Amino acid sequence: MSEDQPQEFPLPNASTDLSGHVALVTGASSGFGERFARVLASQGASVALCARRVDRLEALAAEINASGGKAVAIEMDATDADALINAVETAERELGIVDILINNAGIPDAQRAHKMELELIDRVLGVNLRAPWILSCEVARRLLEANKPGRIVNISSTAHYRYDGGGAALYATTKTALARMTETLSVEWSYANINVNAICPGMFVTEMTDGMFERIGDPRPMLARKRVPVPAQMDSTLLYLVSPSSECVTGAVIKVDDGQSARMKM
Repeated sequence: MSEDQPQEFPLPNASTDLSGHVALVTGASSGFGERFARVLASQGASVALCARRVDRLEALAAEINASGGKAVAIEMDATDADALINAVETAERELGIVDILINNAGIPDAQRAHKMELELIDRVLGVNLRAPWILSCEVARRLLEANKPGRIVNISSTAHYRYDGGGAALYATTKTALARMTETLSVEWSYANINVNAICPGMFVTEMTDGMFERIGDPRPMLARKRVPVPAQMDSTLLYLVSPSSECVTGAVIKVDDGQSARMKM
């Protein structure tokens, strides 16, 4: 340990100021991704909005830009490796080097494992696992070359911890793999101050869960708190992991499920 004057920190040593940072958000056309993009922009980050539905992305970018933020819409198919790399290139060209990556895009399988067609298997694996890996490595490579720190946040799921059957076995498998990927890549790039963390949301109100609610009905009576949270209730977790506040946090997998896994009657 150094005998020099110890470093002094403000009280509290916390900040969510993202001015000067560039964030790339996948699945930004709806749900968590749309909310994440708005939140990051509200804290000063320039945001690259990536998804297939470019009309939605353009509308969101226009809204962010009109409110004083900075955002660009980038059409991206998460199953296309070239499109993933091109998205990072385009974001860097338009906004600057990406130093915040939110791997949010994901799809459910909603079928029994033995009934899944090969095309669906490949798509679930491609969107939920292959795309985050490719994007993480592409963003990290550019940060390493530029000698810059960065933040990567992977959106896993509480399905990583528990699977009760019903037709989401492959989805749960990919979300566990994504959590493990978070841990391994955090080790891989820790020397370069590239923090890699994950959030495991429980059941939230999003476009993805709308179809599930149609199939199973209102889930609130079965939940410990008799409610289903909305994406805005994850703002603070996201901001913590991408901001200066989490400088020493890497390899963390954080469950955000509103107590759903603590007591659940099915």
